[in-house]
Amino acid sequence: MSDKSYLQWPFFDQKHRELEASLDAWASEHIDQHHAHDVDQACRNLVRQLGNAGWLRHAIAGTAYGATTEQIDTRAICLIRETLARYAGLADFAFAMQGLGSGAISSFGTEQQKQNYLTKVASGEAIAAFALSEPDAGSDVAAMQCAAVLDGDAYVLNGEKTWISNGGIADFYVLFARTGEAPGARGISAFIVDASLPGFEIAERINVIAPHPLARIKLNNCRVPISHLLGAPGQGFKVAMATLDIFRTSVAAAALGFARRALDEAMQRATSRKMFGQTLADFQLTQAKLAQMATAIDSAALLTYRAAWQRDQGQKVTKEAAMAKLTATENAQQVIDAAVQIFGGMGVMSEVPVERLYREIRALRIYEGASEVQQLIIAREMLKEYAAL
Repeated sequence: MSDKSYLQWPFFDQKHRELEASLDAWASEHIDQHHAHDVDQACRNLVRQLGNAGWLRHAIAGTAYGATTEQIDTRAICLIRETLARYAGLADFAFAMQGLGSGAISSFGTEQQKQNYLTKVASGEAIAAFALSEPDAGSDVAAMQCAAVLDGDAYVLNGEKTWISNGGIADFYVLFARTGEAPGARGISAFIVDASLPGFEIAERINVIAPHPLARIKLNNCRVPISHLLGAPGQGFKVAMATLDIFRTSVAAAALGFARRALDEAMQRATSRKMFGQTLADFQLTQAKLAQMATAIDSAALLTYRAAWQRDQGQKVTKEAAMAKLTATENAQQVIDAAVQIFGGMGVMSEVPVERLYREIRALRIYEGASEVQQLIIAREMLKEYAAL
């Protein structure tokens, strides 16, 4: 049982505490923590479950489209991801991608776009995806090569996207392509691309250490109606960064969920494992390790929920979200590694919870901005602030 005293911090309102308690009770009954042999189907099932239970309503904005609030409640998003991550990485993934994949529509979509897509995302009827990365354009978005050319009433898209979560099972993709209004990042536009469009192809499925739907996408003269342009032409970089700013803090929250589960497992193991006439927890070295794990979690949680609270107050959180993601993911890696060590040989047995967590956490230090990129973001924001003094 995770320590939940952090819910009494002043970052949270009573509605957030009630949300966490309700979701925790639901997840304990409905989330299957065993390995899924068919990851695609398991993900589809989770989206449907989360939609039917009403949890996906928190992933979008606008009560007219099924959301719980007019603006996305960042603290709610973070609490949901943290709670789901404690139970199963795939459950967290299913929820997170509904939010990330549709977040740009919540923020920049037209009334028609919101009606067509957000209602289906909230109900779990449609699976969303976010397609930004390319083989030669990951952290360097300005190097994007995927191109969109206006031709009558449609844009014709050509190029590739890779490392696309929900690739292969998504019903639609918020996809970014170069439209050439200006050089670099200023000449990129955002589109809603239905997976059923001619010229849209899943070129390759990608397998990773913590399995989830992932693919490389190829666009070959794919005609996307002009009505599916998201935001203004040339504003795609702004759309992408604004969307990532919303959900980057929630990546930190997912890392917290993994870390808390690892500490729970380590505490149970340390207090029950007999060794040399006492328990593992009686050794001072074990106690020191447990103390380090708890401190790492709380320091990450403070940064995470500070950033979430600040965003919900309408403040810019580019630096704070980067600090949260950097600290939470790096600290969670250390906490989970320590838990594996406490388990000894059992810690590397396939499908033991800490082994599964060890595989789950590694990707979080890379996606939505690698740790090194977060350091650059933090430093650049600091330098801007210093120059403005």
